Amino acid sequence: RKDNQDSGYAGPWLLTVCDGVGGAARGDIASSTAVQQLRRLDQQPEGDLLSLVAGAIHRAHDRIGELVENDPSIAGTSTTATVALFDGHKLAFGHVGDSRAYLFRNGAISQVTSDHTFVQTLIDEGRITEDEARTHPHRNLILKALDGVHETEPDLFYVELEPGDRVLLCSDGASGVLNDGRLADILSTGSPDFAAIELVRSSLEAGSSDNVTCLVADVVPAETP
Repeated sequence: RKDNQDSGYAGPWLLTVCDGVGGAARGDIASSTAVQQLRRLDQQPEGDLLSLVAGAIHRAHDRIGELVENDPSIAGTSTTATVALFDGHKLAFGHVGDSRAYLFRNGAISQVTSDHTFVQTLIDEGRITEDEARTHPHRNLILKALDGVHETEPDLFYVELEPGDRVLLCSDGASGVLNDGRLADILSTGSPDFAAIELVRSSLEAGSSDNVTCLVADVVPAETP
């Protein structure tokens, strides 16, 4: 696409991907505003991790609301938000929308977030398959997002980590065209940098018509430099 409505951030304690929605309403403003708020979490956390994540997501929502109030021309802007805060042992996740997080462990991949989309409700009801969802005419219909207007409760949960785990956060520009098998193949090779670049390249080669953002992080023993 000629414009990029994705925003992302990767640091020692924090991973986050936000995918802006809104077309003419400037989804890039919503996603970049959210990441500017969320990246403040990137420090060794103290206290309850899920409360920290939830608070940051709500502050991002409020900040988007302030921008819309000051500039009505961007009314309708919104963004997904997938946030992972690390404490040295586990990740605390906050999730709204259809960006995704995956855990790659011992050669097997698992999706740890659940899409807040119309097609996901059809999958959950057994009416369509995951593969059918990729080409469904309403696959882009998101049921929950940060828009600064409608307060939404994020999914909040923990994922315990082990040394050797690899974590992927991505926008639907990647997950919409690469199935779990292809994601696992790419995550099984090379450094985090190599895997992230290869994921983007493979998504575009597979015909993704959306922006593609991929963050890859490895879990290493504490004594590793």
